[in-house]
Amino acid sequence: MLTKQELPECPVATTVQLIGNKWKLLIIRNLLAAPQRFTELKRGINGISQKVLTDNLRAMESDGIVSREIFAEIPPKVIYSLTDIGRSLLPVIDAMADWGESYKGLIK
Repeated sequence: MLTKQELPECPVATTVQLIGNKWKLLIIRNLLAAPQRFTELKRGINGISQKVLTDNLRAMESDGIVSREIFAEIPPKVIYSLTDIGRSLLPVIDAMADWGESYKGLIK
């Protein structure tokens, strides 16, 4: 997790740094619905590669947005879910969805 000194001074820039790529937003969207395994996430996000999904999950876990629970089974079972910090992004995602729908209604 980044320290306060490592984060941008601007709160908008901080948010963009933490969730500002399309893959992170889509991962969060899917995890808001329910905790998921890696393959479920990959199937639910059209066009994402295994490497990009892995890299983004690791970054979001490091930032405290996603948690990873490992179950001692053969083969190992890993479930990804949002932390409390991650779930606090729900209003942001909802606002983005609302804006996207409004925009679609405005363009020809």
